[in-house]
Amino acid sequence: MPTSSGKRERVSCGHRSQTLAAAIAEDQYAGYAYAYPHKTSYRELDPPVSLAEAWAAEDKSQLYLYLHLPFCEMRCGFCNLFTASQPADELVQQTLDAIARQSRIVAGAVQPQAIAQVAIGGGTPTYLNASELRRVFEIIRRDWPVDLGSVPFSVEVSPATVDADKLRLMVDFGVRRISMGVQSFVERDLSSLGRPQKNDQVDSAIDLIRRSGVEVFNLDLIYGNHDQTESDWLRTVQHALDYRPEEVFLYPLYVRELTGLGRTGRSPAENRRHLYGLGRDLLLQAGFRQISMRMFRRVDVDYSTQHCCQEDGMVGLGPGARSYTSALHSSSEYAVSGLGVRKIIANFNERSDEQFGRADYGVWLNEEEQSRRYLIRSLLQIDGLGRQAFIIQFGDDVRNLLPQVDELVEQGVAELTPDRLFLNEEGLTHSDVIGPWLYSHSVRQRMEQFHLR
Repeated sequence: MPTSSGKRERVSCGHRSQTLAAAIAEDQYAGYAYAYPHKTSYRELDPPVSLAEAWAAEDKSQLYLYLHLPFCEMRCGFCNLFTASQPADELVQQTLDAIARQSRIVAGAVQPQAIAQVAIGGGTPTYLNASELRRVFEIIRRDWPVDLGSVPFSVEVSPATVDADKLRLMVDFGVRRISMGVQSFVERDLSSLGRPQKNDQVDSAIDLIRRSGVEVFNLDLIYGNHDQTESDWLRTVQHALDYRPEEVFLYPLYVRELTGLGRTGRSPAENRRHLYGLGRDLLLQAGFRQISMRMFRRVDVDYSTQHCCQEDGMVGLGPGARSYTSALHSSSEYAVSGLGVRKIIANFNERSDEQFGRADYGVWLNEEEQSRRYLIRSLLQIDGLGRQAFIIQFGDDVRNLLPQVDELVEQGVAELTPDRLFLNEEGLTHSDVIGPWLYSHSVRQRMEQFHLR
């Protein structure tokens, strides 16, 4: 599947073999860098690591709890997420049973002091019926030290799976943020993206969400479809604004291996950066604040957390969820194809209690990789990296430990002050080049050697 530059578009492949100027000049989006290292750098851990041992020396006062439900009513053409469409009822029940066991065992091993943020994603969590969704909430409340409703608590939904009963349940259990992937409001875009969806269904779902009283409503939109016009994209963004969402995410289209679009050989549009700029400017004019290249939040909305993604750990539950301590990132295996995903889910459901008590698939981060992760996670946010906080964490200035940051400044995409290193407007535009460009050689090599299934 060639990109607009004629090169094969891989999963977060990175550009450190190039100068930053050359990578940007190619105008080739490399990939999302919201997590580092990417899961395609994970491998079997030999020997496996006891979770109690892995978490023993960690600060567990502000953890992020993420629960992954890998089920959807359909598989969109662009989707390379870890999810299975239209699973049998038996598989859903087996997975919920396994998550219930895993949650109890992991909580006992980690011994968390407090959970500062909760998210349930997938997949589409609301693919579950109301009774199944209630069970998931009760598992969290049973095993984890968190007052649901007093911390940021987010759930992903889709227009076809949300209803009044589920919304009432979510609000009753303290869900404060609901995120819906709509992607487009233009019929030909939706058809080309491989996402069958009707605007009246979306309107009905959003009306229900708005009447539920949930605090924050987010809409996900995708730009860069091969035949998307400027007017169609602006129409989609404006239509989204008409709903008065508290947040909007703008995602560039990627065409990945083993996805529906990937099998067509079609490329994303050549004008993704231009479309991004149009969407960004429209949101800023409408009273949104930019948080990252993708994320925009209304200026009148406060949805803050005590969890710090650079420093605090995350516990992942469910097949496909990742967990991380300062030195160890782990998860189940990763796949995209329906067959590959279902095999991993089946293996997860068959794990013994002993297996749930250890990490056996992941990657170790030495201190250099930890500092690189801190830089990437900080730099791709609007506030950037606090230099003193970095020194406290790693004992030296970021320019000394990771000298390639000087190239960011030299190329005019980042600003360096005595207090901060941050991307400017131009740098944010190139986030999907800069993030992967900062990956280490060893991580890029592991990613390139990963066999996707």
